Amino acid sequence: MTTLPDRPNTALLVVDVQNGVVEGSHERDAVVANIDSVVGQARAADVPVIWVRHSSEQLVEGSDRWQIVPELVPGEGEPIIEKRYGDSFEDTDLEGLLSELQVGRLVVAGAQTDACIRSTLHGAFARGYDATLVDDAHTTEDLSQWGAPPPEQVIAHTNLYWNEQTAPGRTAGTVAAADVRF
Repeated sequence: MTTLPDRPNTALLVVDVQNGVVEGSHERDAVVANIDSVVGQARAADVPVIWVRHSSEQLVEGSDRWQIVPELVPGEGEPIIEKRYGDSFEDTDLEGLLSELQVGRLVVAGAQTDACIRSTLHGAFARGYDATLVDDAHTTEDLSQWGAPPPEQVIAHTNLYWNEQTAPGRTAGTVAAADVRF
């Protein structure tokens, strides 16, 4: 029930599952496997899969760290949105692509939970999209040495608060990878 008119479709948004982003992340292999499962479900349902890839000083465009992990291969014709900010909408072509595809609902998975995932979820919700987070298909690194909670708590807290998001005319929530329905 998006607030965006004439946007009945859903898309899967896979955010920043890049070598340099998820190396050493909490439960990396299980999360990547869950993302792969959801990608397969989306493809089987003929739902667009949109990949997002971050560039920065640490993720130099074209480098191995910048590449999407080898376990996840974007399909032919699946768009890759290049970004430089946490919010996948900020200064990218994502909104135009979603408009063209008549997408009003996003299912989101990827990394990092406490940065680009949160920013993208809030960016989508504020722009009028329904936004569902796949609760076992996002991860983050351990930033506790800088005062952050351990990654399992960051992930659990993000799932808790995203499940409680409300706004007029929009829906938010979480779902396990095995329970995603397109």
